[in-house]
Order: sequence, then C-alpha cells, then structure tokens
Amino acid sequence: MQGMLTRWITDRLQKDIAHVPAVALLGARQVGKTTLAKMIAKDRNSIYLDLEAPEDLLKLSDPASYLEGHSDKLVILDEIQRAPDLFMVLRGLIDKNRERGRKSGHFLLLGSASMDLLRQSSESLAGRISYIEMSGLNLPEVGENRNDLQKLWLRGGFPDSYLAGDDDLAMDWLESLIRTYLERDVPQMGFRVPANRLRRLWTMLAHLQGEPVNYSKLGGNLEIDGKTVSHYIEILVDLLLVRRLEPWHANVKKRLVKSPRFYIRDSGILHRLLGIDNYDALLSNPVLGKSWEGFVIENIHSILPKRAETYFYRTGAGAEIDLIIKLPSSEIWAIEIKYGAAPRLNKHYSRICEDAGATQKYIIYGGDDEFPVSDEVTVISLRKLMQKLMAS
Repeated sequence: MQGMLTRWITDRLQKDIAHVPAVALLGARQVGKTTLAKMIAKDRNSIYLDLEAPEDLLKLSDPASYLEGHSDKLVILDEIQRAPDLFMVLRGLIDKNRERGRKSGHFLLLGSASMDLLRQSSESLAGRISYIEMSGLNLPEVGENRNDLQKLWLRGGFPDSYLAGDDDLAMDWLESLIRTYLERDVPQMGFRVPANRLRRLWTMLAHLQGEPVNYSKLGGNLEIDGKTVSHYIEILVDLLLVRRLEPWHANVKKRLVKSPRFYIRDSGILHRLLGIDNYDALLSNPVLGKSWEGFVIENIHSILPKRAETYFYRTGAGAEIDLIIKLPSSEIWAIEIKYGAAPRLNKHYSRICEDAGATQKYIIYGGDDEFPVSDEVTVISLRKLMQKLMAS
C-alpha cells in the first residue's frame, strides 16, 4: 500500500542524486525510506544492499573490491549507521569515479539516525554528500478531506500505522515499533540504557510535549541524575524520535528563555505512549493543544527548504511565539498554533513579531479557512499554510 502514496520528497531526492556523488536519506525506521529508494532504483541501473542482512554484509567483506565492481551503478546502502567504516571506502570510490568523468549518482545511503550522529563517520565525504531528512507522511501526501487530517494526527505519519485497517491495529503496530526501538535499535546503536527506563522517560516527555523540561526533576523520578536524563533525551533526538526546538537568540534586548523545547516527533507515537487510542479520546485529553502543536510543527518541518532554520520565542515574562521560521530568502515567518476554531491573538503578539523581525505572521488553527484578524496577521489552516511554504 505504501507505493500508492506519492512522497513529497521524491523530487528533491532525485534532483540531489542527479547532482551529487552521494546522498544520505535520513529518517526514523519505517518512515518509508526503503520503499522510496527502491522505487527510484527501478528507473536506473542500481543495486540494493541491506546492511542488516547477513548475506549482504558478506558481500561487503571486501567492500572496496565489491563496490568497485558496481561502479557504473547507483549503489543503495540501507541502514548505513551500522557500518560507519564504509564512509572512508566510499570516499575513495567517489574520487575514482570522478576521475573517470562520473560526477553524480554513485551512492544513496539510507540511515535511521540523525546527521549529528553520523557526522563523525561521514566527515570524510565532505563536499561529496548531500543530506535529506525524510519525515513520516505529511498532510499534502494523504488526501484533501477532514478525515484524512484527523486520521493522520491520531495515528501519526508512519505509513504502516496510517494505512492500518482500523485505529486498534494502528496502535498495536505503534506499540511494536516502540518496543523494537527500545529493545533492539537502541542497544544496536551502542547505547546502554535499560529499556523500561528509556520508555518511562519517553512517556514523561510525551506528557511534557512542547513544555520546558527540568532534567533534575525528571532524573529524580527515574532515579538517575539530570546529566544522564539529558544524555537519554539526546539518544531519542539522534534516532529522530524526538525533535529539539531551539529558542530564538537573535539580538533582542529582552531576557529570553534559553533552554530548548522537546516534541515527540510522530503524533501516533505520542498518543500510544499516552494511551490515547482513538480520536474521541484525543479530543477530551488535556494534551490536545500540545499534541496539535507538535503535529503542526512536524508537518511544517517536513516541507521546509534545506537551509531553513526554526526556533520558538519566549521571554522570561512569558510572551511567546510557538514557531519562528527563518527561510533561506531571509524572510522570517512567525507562527502561533492554536487548535480552537476561534483563536484569539495574544496581546503581546505584534510586539514580539516586531522584535523577531517577522515578515509574515500567521495563526494556524484547527479549521479549514483563511482570514485576516488584523492588518498583518492571518488565521489559516495547516494545509493552506503548507501550500504557501511550498510555493515560497
């Protein structure tokens, strides 16, 4: 069924393959990287190797010789974080190919870890590699009607969860994914963390979705110190399961909050961790507003141009903007996120936008329309805002 969904990132990926020797497609496990890579591979001379499959690892026992024999193909290496030593080999092969006049499309690397985690091993490919992050399904990919949005929000963007026969099957699938991460993937990445402790922390972060995090308080609940809590959160960030949103720090005279905010990236995982199993339960849960906020933020990130930067803004006095986007064009979009059908404007909103140098000001709400609420501020649906960003 995944094949039925056209992924928005396909064009960006094909363009990079056509211009750069190596492309790393990074995303959490099961977001659809392999499906997309195999679809792209159909149209070209290519070979696919899964670095978790023993028979494929055997082929790479002498990687330089094996890959040299396929130097005319696009070589797809899945779960590249399992073989960090390969990066030096790839560098030599890319340079040989370049000498022969082949400039691009040598390697497509698929990874379930963040760029920061891969960076040390992939530094040898500087100037030869492009990174693309793939999210779960986003709103433009799933359909036009209200039910599509509600289903995506409840079940999250993992294709197998979104496409499940019903909500119960989706939640069962998400529970299995959570356990696989805790019991297999985290240890495989070399992290020594008790699975039940990491799950408790992940669940605590779900309760604190988009709120300030007090490491020592969380540590007290988990019987570990604040530094260890911070390290555990970094693991979830590196595995692309939690998003760290940094505070705005431009030259503003006000005292700004300096600690980051954290969001469970997939709304389906958020809801499974909190035991929210259907849409009615979500609507009556106190996490509703923060769940919507995280869902909106993740959807927006899925379509941002490569060099865009994102922040939140909050002063010590509590004035805030949920999301500030600094686009490569130097435009700055200030976005406030409210679930209600009649969102009210924070009285400090215009002044904060001025401090941040915002050129566009929007309030994303839970409805479907677009209308101005002041000279410069527009209330808009998530779908319509994403369309504007994709066109900008």
